[in-house]
Amino acid sequence: MKSLLSLSEGASLALHGLVLLAKRHPERVSARELALALDASEAHLAKVFQKLHRAGIVDSLRGPAGGFSLARPAGGVSLIEIYQIIDGDVHPGACPLGKTKCLFRECIFTGGINGILAELHDKLASITLADVIGHDGPEAVQQKKRKAVRS
Repeated sequence: MKSLLSLSEGASLALHGLVLLAKRHPERVSARELALALDASEAHLAKVFQKLHRAGIVDSLRGPAGGFSLARPAGGVSLIEIYQIIDGDVHPGACPLGKTKCLFRECIFTGGINGILAELHDKLASITLADVIGHDGPEAVQQKKRKAVRS
């Protein structure tokens, strides 16, 4: 089923991967472990996390004890910042179709859709990694399984 709003695979990997890192902070998590948890290509995940490293969101360490960890507090990283690092700047008032010139005298998206896009932008700017780490994801499920096995 097609979604009205879709994220690139890179943005999805960045958002989900950073939530996993935030949940395990200050522990380092290997690219392999993140890729397995996210059911993603390790090579693609590594490219995404290189961008996040260059932007100062994550620290990385090579080698057997290496991996990624958050470079900043989870409360200081917004979802819109993550999205824009991966997919580029977003301008809420811009044409949703990427056009620079409209076919009509007035844009058919002015008001309604552009207003919704502006609200979405503001909402993503107000939500941080710290706000979302309470949601159960694949890592939380794995931790619950490990605890159950130990009991």
